[in-house]
Amino acid sequence: MGRKLPVQRRANAPDRICMAGGMTSSGGILLPPFDNAYMDLAKKYGNAKFPAPYAPQMGAASPAQVERGGGGSSGQHKSRRPPPDLPSLLLNSRIVYIGMPLVPAVTELIIAEILYLQWIDGQKPIHIYINSTGTARADGETVGMETEGFAIYDAMQNVKNEVHTLCIGCAIGQAALLLSAGKKNHRFMLPHSTAMIQQPRAPGGGLMPAIDVYIRARETVKNRDTLVRLLSYHTRQNASKVSKDMERPLYMRPEEAIAYGLADHILDRDVPIAGDTKNLEDWDKGAGIRVVQRPATAGQPGLG
Repeated sequence: MGRKLPVQRRANAPDRICMAGGMTSSGGILLPPFDNAYMDLAKKYGNAKFPAPYAPQMGAASPAQVERGGGGSSGQHKSRRPPPDLPSLLLNSRIVYIGMPLVPAVTELIIAEILYLQWIDGQKPIHIYINSTGTARADGETVGMETEGFAIYDAMQNVKNEVHTLCIGCAIGQAALLLSAGKKNHRFMLPHSTAMIQQPRAPGGGLMPAIDVYIRARETVKNRDTLVRLLSYHTRQNASKVSKDMERPLYMRPEEAIAYGLADHILDRDVPIAGDTKNLEDWDKGAGIRVVQRPATAGQPGLG
């Protein structure tokens, strides 16, 4: 047999990328689309045919045929394919869902989603839905460092977009800080949700030298002071009051959280928090994307 095209060699490996479809064979993330480099290779090798998954569709626009309109902004970075799963659908609706304790893997994902949504469109708000026990599990065991919450907080404060927050279920500890850090007048709680502020906890480390205990305690106190300062800023409460309130866990229902300054509104059906879902054509039009329908070329490999 003659030499194989790169795309033919790729097709023989498991779970390779479908360049025309922009997805992995197992439904993975969108990757760079089919482009003219492969067409040039096909001409070089004569009558070679593309494998079926790689062949462009006649009369259909592939991702490579989506052109950016002039004068647009970063809102032009959009996929023309519907989301493959429910988490992707939420992200496509500009919703970041925090539904787990703040451990490193969760923090990494949340920050990546926030930065991605800023890259997609630096003007539209980012909606963060919170149902998290912070850096501890529901049974109170500490599973993450306080710096996990501070990392997400810094990402929220440094993106260009407005960040709107919504408490669904509970926002405890560092999660309550994230709730309060949303854009003023755009911090919501559901009618039966709960917010709670408390002092940071140091994760257990078993037996350790006295100096290590001292160092860990010192860092915990610094984290407490940082948390008090940030909560005081966003709630407009005196720092000494916040510090005293955090000496023991302070639970707040929505009305109490609003009075304290953690939130602004109780969400009901009459309060919009996110825009209506749009179809792909409306998204493209709003983003200044023009789709070019390229006519089929006679003798083009993979179309015969």
